[in-house]
Amino acid sequence: MSAVPAPTGLRTWLEISREKLIRNYQSIRQTVGEAIEVAAVVKADAYGHGAVEVARTLESAGAGWFAVTSVAEAIELRRAAVTGRILVLAESGQLDALAEFRLTPVLHSVEQVEELESWARRREIRPRFHLKLDTGMGRLGLHEAPAAEMAGRLSRCPHLLLEGLATHLASAEDFHSGQTEEQVERFHRAVELFAAQGLRPRYLHLANSAALAYRPPTWGSMVRPGLALYGCLMPPRGRPAAASALALHPILNWRARILAVKDYAAGLPLGYDAAYRTTRPMRIGVIAAGYADGLDRRLSNGGPVLAGGRRTSIVGLVSMDVSLVDLTACPELRPGGSVTLLGQDGGARLDALELAGHCQTIPYEILCRIGKRVARQPSD
Repeated sequence: MSAVPAPTGLRTWLEISREKLIRNYQSIRQTVGEAIEVAAVVKADAYGHGAVEVARTLESAGAGWFAVTSVAEAIELRRAAVTGRILVLAESGQLDALAEFRLTPVLHSVEQVEELESWARRREIRPRFHLKLDTGMGRLGLHEAPAAEMAGRLSRCPHLLLEGLATHLASAEDFHSGQTEEQVERFHRAVELFAAQGLRPRYLHLANSAALAYRPPTWGSMVRPGLALYGCLMPPRGRPAAASALALHPILNWRARILAVKDYAAGLPLGYDAAYRTTRPMRIGVIAAGYADGLDRRLSNGGPVLAGGRRTSIVGLVSMDVSLVDLTACPELRPGGSVTLLGQDGGARLDALELAGHCQTIPYEILCRIGKRVARQPSD
């Protein structure tokens, strides 16, 4: 297997497949059907994949809704000519910016709704907003009693248009627990409270990627896929109510340039704190990626990487800017070539779920921690 050459001038980079991203979106779209809206979650720089390019690609494939965390994330998309609807999930301030950039806030308190109503009255406009209910996550959103109060108040807010009711499922992939069923029940009770006040918002949305994959009853009239767009799912725990119909493909390869290759005799220390000592004559590659790039330090001394289409491992401690990789079984690799930290190299594959297991974390963290200095570039 020949080495993957490093692009000129790049130390470490992501290759993003727009084709696979579109296929993932289309799979989601086909699974839920045309009657259900799909809000593509591109917060946190599209989970490390590059929000602007991801949103542009999805919009070209027909996506009409996007979801971000903050007004700043939304403005970045607008300035990149993304024209679709944008939900701001967790920030309701900067009301003038919401209007200027045509953003839709997700509000989660009585105070926020009153502030928006007062602002809209002064401007003589009627902005659309979504309201978040806390059905069991314990974070943002109205509990059941305040939600009942809110339903009455909104009927007296003529300058606001309640377009959606939302909640966040805490453990959609866990079928040992009944928490999701309890959350869904609380959500629908709240929907009935609003309906009793004549408030029937167009969009009801509960489902994240795991719920979209395993729990069709949670789909409502909008779903919010994030991780699934990028080709990954949390595996179900216990027996899912329905097998996932999603056909997903990881969309990125993360590669790092080989800066140097050195031969060492057995018994020599390598890296900080001499944390690794060669067990035999070894050929070691110095690669241009470290924890400042998002390579988790928990991958030190044994974390998997791909080199020349083969699986090998990191040796020594992951450093800030470089790391060491065992290239003993890869005699063809030279400085200027590359190793693969995540993705596919020939017939070998390393995905975010596997790395997360090695680091005792979740794939979300593996992806979101890939740093800004890692170049993002399309691979097709």
